[in-house]
Amino acid sequence: MKCRRRVAACQEFPLLHRIIDIKMFSSLLETARNSPFRGPLSQVSCEPTIASEQGAMAAATAVPQEDSCEFGSPKYFALCGLGGILSCGITHTAVVPLDLVKCRLQVDPEKYKNVVNGFKVSVREEGMRGLAKGWAPTFIGYSMQGLCKFGFYEVFKVLYSGMLDEESAYSYRTGVYLAASASAEFIADIALSPLEAAKVRIQTMPGFASTLREAWPKMVQNEGYGTFYKGLVPLWGRQIPYTMMKFACFEKTLELLYKYVVPKPRDQCTKGEQLVVTFAAGYIAGVFCAIVSHPADTVVSKLNQDKTATAGSIISKLGWAGVWKGLGPRIVMIGTLTALQWFIYDAVKVWLRMPRPPPAEMPESMRKRLEAEEAAKSK
Repeated sequence: MKCRRRVAACQEFPLLHRIIDIKMFSSLLETARNSPFRGPLSQVSCEPTIASEQGAMAAATAVPQEDSCEFGSPKYFALCGLGGILSCGITHTAVVPLDLVKCRLQVDPEKYKNVVNGFKVSVREEGMRGLAKGWAPTFIGYSMQGLCKFGFYEVFKVLYSGMLDEESAYSYRTGVYLAASASAEFIADIALSPLEAAKVRIQTMPGFASTLREAWPKMVQNEGYGTFYKGLVPLWGRQIPYTMMKFACFEKTLELLYKYVVPKPRDQCTKGEQLVVTFAAGYIAGVFCAIVSHPADTVVSKLNQDKTATAGSIISKLGWAGVWKGLGPRIVMIGTLTALQWFIYDAVKVWLRMPRPPPAEMPESMRKRLEAEEAAKSK
């Protein structure tokens, strides 16, 4: 009966009929939008309620999340170590093919003429899978190195800065960066050396071994555990200058970029913008790192290939030009590696809500003292 009256009313009043149709269509459309079967990525729109309005007001006035740990605490240093594992382990493993060709260029320049030729010869002889040779010792070794490098760098930086007063710590901050990074790398290379030795054997000695599981026991059986640390001193010679440049140049470049290049202060930059600046500073530092550490890198590769050689005999045999073989690909590799490492390391800090102090700034007491001295001179 009601339906008949409604139809009659609609026939008598066409405008009313249209209004009812529009309302019914809108209701159906809203129901479809809010249906749980639309898809997992669909957004459900609901009419605002008092509870949701209060929630929105609370979110708008919410205090930003606090740091997950205190700067300089054991948890802070442990998380820095975790960031080092991810930054070094991932990046070094990602460039294993380029590292393999670089090592072969260094140890056998007659067979591998250049980077392109090195890739062609390697693929022709071993296939595409051959380019991944040495990935396991690379991942494990550089993860351990990253743990010690970044973790202990933060420890030593806080320790050495704490030995100085505020003004001296600012004035000699580059010296603090250099000392902290050298101390950290000294420890990191002890962890890296065994895996680096196995990696070079796998990559540069055809037929010796294809995997870490095969290479490790063979090296122990044939030469004893001492073979894993045969290249430690040259590794220190390569890695310590590299890491000193990596950290000190990065810290200084970051400071200069925010001072002269970035158009706004760091605290006004978004997290994404800060990470872009981090990447740029890391790449600049990486180029200098590659140049400084390359001769020692060539010696390490040769030492791990030839078990009868010494650092002195290799240098005299190769000559000045020989130790610079493979510098081009190393600059590309190390520049990209260093930039990505700093990017990942800083991104981990953001993700874990760790304290991220801004670049060093002149202490207020020092600034006032210098201003007073300048004013006294001008009188």
